[in-house]
Amino acid sequence: MSYDRYLAICNPLRYSSLMNHKLCVKLIAMSWLLALSVTPVTVISAATQEFCNQNTINHFFCDYFPLLELSCSDTSLARILTIIFSVPVVLFPFSLIIGSYICIAHEILKIVSSIGRQKAFSTCSSHLAVVSIFYGSLIGVYGVPIKNESQTIIKVISLLYTVVTPFINPMIYSLKNTDMKNALKNVLQ
Repeated sequence: MSYDRYLAICNPLRYSSLMNHKLCVKLIAMSWLLALSVTPVTVISAATQEFCNQNTINHFFCDYFPLLELSCSDTSLARILTIIFSVPVVLFPFSLIIGSYICIAHEILKIVSSIGRQKAFSTCSSHLAVVSIFYGSLIGVYGVPIKNESQTIIKVISLLYTVVTPFINPMIYSLKNTDMKNALKNVLQ
């Protein structure tokens, strides 16, 4: 999405030739491959753990770190491996998104008219809001997992990327539609 916005704002004359179906398929395939590359490590490290009699996870869903807390064996290697393999999966796309938006912001600041700047910014603001909520909460839960953190805080933060982001995503993008704006005004009045 950020690359799409980058091309639309920074390279508008070449947008239709660069952003085609073939590129979209490649970007999707790269995303899936990157995400699935961590799965074997986490599955194998969880499968090699020895679990005690306790079988209730202190979480809203079966998350990896709360699952490891049920283990009777030493989980430090599993935690370290997961963090090491997860960092590139989270930081690589996040860095590309931030890099795209830095280039976009640079181009937006070059626009002379305030209306043009406002249009360009509004094109990106909804995606940037969703990305910030998603990656901010993900990095907060998995990027800096501290054992002494309150389980309640971890549960609430994990709700942001599992429930809140997918829930608000369609609403944020729909609010640009004038019919949706009018329907929302009618509901609120």
